[in-house]
Amino acid sequence: MTKIRGLAGAGALMLAIALVGAACSSSGSSSGASSGGDPSGSLNISGSSTVEPITSLVAEDFQGANSGVDISVDGPGTTDGFVLFCKGQTDISDASRQISDDEKKACSDGGVHYVELAIGRDALTVVGNPSNPLNCLSLADLYALFSSEAKGFSSWSDANALDSELGGKGSFPDLPLTIVAPGTESGTYGSFIDLAIKSIAQDRNKPDDTLRPDYQSAAGDNVIINNAGGTEGALGFVGFSYAQNAGGQVKEFQVDGGDGCVAPSAASVNDGTYPLGRTLYIYVNTDKLASNPALKPFVDYYLGDEGISAVTQVQYIALPTDELQTSRSTWQTTESSASPST
Repeated sequence: MTKIRGLAGAGALMLAIALVGAACSSSGSSSGASSGGDPSGSLNISGSSTVEPITSLVAEDFQGANSGVDISVDGPGTTDGFVLFCKGQTDISDASRQISDDEKKACSDGGVHYVELAIGRDALTVVGNPSNPLNCLSLADLYALFSSEAKGFSSWSDANALDSELGGKGSFPDLPLTIVAPGTESGTYGSFIDLAIKSIAQDRNKPDDTLRPDYQSAAGDNVIINNAGGTEGALGFVGFSYAQNAGGQVKEFQVDGGDGCVAPSAASVNDGTYPLGRTLYIYVNTDKLASNPALKPFVDYYLGDEGISAVTQVQYIALPTDELQTSRSTWQTTESSASPST
């Protein structure tokens, strides 16, 4: 049975997956399923809560055609996922950012070899309550509200002086400020810092790897959505899928990176005008290709036309065609060079 914990949407979802009969006949890696007979075995996948809904849907569909494969998908966060992956405890690690140098060393120390495969794109989406009178936040605004220098600000208007100092308008409303955001184990946390905080922090010689220490850390994206929808002065950030699936429950703020206010969307991420766009990844333990007969056909399916459609089905953003082809070519080279089982 495929175990899926925590899918995208405004509420936590659980999918009960019916086992379907025999596996489909084989097809090429661009369209899914296995070759050389029905696959069997088990796969353990962990990591990003952002990527989890994509992988969960791919796993569900693959399971439906390959009942001999057991798949577990979990989403504790990109950082926690790499801890498991670099110890050899998972076959695939979902990631909403690239692996860090420290994580590369941990994998090397653990004897884990891997391949990085881009699978989609995301628009980090800043969310608040629909009653908030603001519609757009600049990078200076985000720094004034989220950075370590914002410690102790309990009202949006508390940030006005800092915002003005940074070149912002300094006209935040007098609303109670309640920030609920991902924890440090989340790749989304790290991505937001890299995209919205780090540059200004470095210019001001302030901590550039952390948010304000008094924000509320959330174990899941739906907690952030619920705070935004139910709290007047709420503020947070989530992956695009979670915001899209929340609909009118939350306000999605436009972001001004210096060239005007831009709303998060597939078009604005792919043309580079949205300042908080990022790439999503899976990391595959290539050492396990020789010993786990389920791993190759699953990744084949994931990168095929049917599998990769999960990205847009759960409201994330498709990779441009050339970038998807790069991931497919990288995978084909990797699997062809892997040693066969002995």
